[in-house]
Amino acid sequence: MFQLTVQSHQRVELINITSQVQALISQQKINSGACLLFVPHTTAGITINENADPDVARDIMATLSRLVPQRGDYQHLEGNSDAHIKAVLTGSSVIVPISQGRLQLGTWQAIYFAEFDGPRRRQVLVSFLASLV
Repeated sequence: MFQLTVQSHQRVELINITSQVQALISQQKINSGACLLFVPHTTAGITINENADPDVARDIMATLSRLVPQRGDYQHLEGNSDAHIKAVLTGSSVIVPISQGRLQLGTWQAIYFAEFDGPRRRQVLVSFLASLV
């Protein structure tokens, strides 16, 4: 297992980590299989979405903030209940196929670390699953 470090700079932020993941695949000489990415935090998540237009990431975060506002009728005393809920909505893991040493993402796709309670220094755990074919 490997670990990537992600530094967020805002409370709510999508950070493209695709190049970091691809660099790790290249360093480890992984030719085929799959890459499992897991975020071991309860106020952050991981997702795959469009990278061509930065407005898409802005729209995603703005919509999540409208759906789950920072201030609400929450019982959790730390003041970050919205971050926990947003993390549930994005999820904590993704799996991406690898072929010929490259992530098999769609033309417009990128892997995003989703920060909901930053700024913080976070970790993404990375495992490689071997191809059986």
